[in-house]
Amino acid sequence: MAVAPAHLHVESMQTAIPIRIAVERGRTLPIAVSGTPPITTAELQRRFRAVLYYRDADGGHRPDGEARARLEQAAWVQEALSAALSDEPKMAGRLRRRSRGDGPWEVKLNDSGLRLLTASADTPMAAFLEASDRESKEAALALWTDVDAQDPEMCAPFFMQLTWFNDGGCAIGACCSLLHADPLSLINFLKTWARAHAEVQEQSKLVLNPVIRYTRYFRSPRAATKRLRSIPLVPAADGATTTTVLFRIVGDDAPADRGALAEACVAQASEKLGFEEPARFTVLAGDGLGGLNVVRACKPGGDGETTPQCSVQALRDACWNEAGLEEVVLDGCKPLHVSCSIVSPCADEGLVVVMPAAAGCAEFFISATVPS
Repeated sequence: MAVAPAHLHVESMQTAIPIRIAVERGRTLPIAVSGTPPITTAELQRRFRAVLYYRDADGGHRPDGEARARLEQAAWVQEALSAALSDEPKMAGRLRRRSRGDGPWEVKLNDSGLRLLTASADTPMAAFLEASDRESKEAALALWTDVDAQDPEMCAPFFMQLTWFNDGGCAIGACCSLLHADPLSLINFLKTWARAHAEVQEQSKLVLNPVIRYTRYFRSPRAATKRLRSIPLVPAADGATTTTVLFRIVGDDAPADRGALAEACVAQASEKLGFEEPARFTVLAGDGLGGLNVVRACKPGGDGETTPQCSVQALRDACWNEAGLEEVVLDGCKPLHVSCSIVSPCADEGLVVVMPAAAGCAEFFISATVPS
């Protein structure tokens, strides 16, 4: 007899907005596309996903008062997000097109905010982490709603999710459109949020509005058990169609031509994974001023092309933990486990994201995502 799958229950969806108006509010950051075609609907859904798992800070599961404790924790998380968004206004912005939807794409810095979901999973975190198919189920811990190409300003390009497991563990899931922010920008935001979370708790700066919003739940914790929807914790129906390899290179060794660097990364990633090198790939690289360059490229060698020169020896294998994810401390605890992935619905194309390791740094992280 088949065992019924565990479920994830979405309990709330909120919008975290900055607590103060940013100086840069109203600024736009261009997304410049070189080559054809223009940005497609599928490309709008390319995103970086990170899931961080935490043990119960008190070392034990406490059924008594659990609903109230969860609501209090969710309130702290939301207030810390609002504080962090004030320092990093881009993360509160929206993707949009100029000229009434027919012009080039850009990121509009405003106070629209990010989507925050709270959820519960009726399975122990320990069992979830030990499952052989964990990675194929993790999409449920960082739920995503597609960006509408016709009305992108009404869609959040950045989601965060707080999920409680039934053994007291919890997970923080985050996913963000790669056209909106690169993976290192998201990781740096999570570190900013973690610091804000600790400061807000320490200084007891829970502002008035969230208290009013949650008052009826504090009085009647059972109200928190209302569920917006439930999702089976089963492997995703479409499965993973791409695999990502992360590299690191010192700026002095990197060619000035980002296309050459990207092609070398795609070639090495394909060889390492044993996959056929994709005929087409897209390169995402910052312009140094906050904007983004999107470059279309093809596998070199055809039509008389020459293979770009980039020393494979200059590329070093890297992992996402090198970006400092262990610094994302929640309630005094470092993450027990971290999982990162790049999700790309463009299953027949490669994707390369070039990211400076830090502002003004001559070192780069490069992710190469290839069809599997």
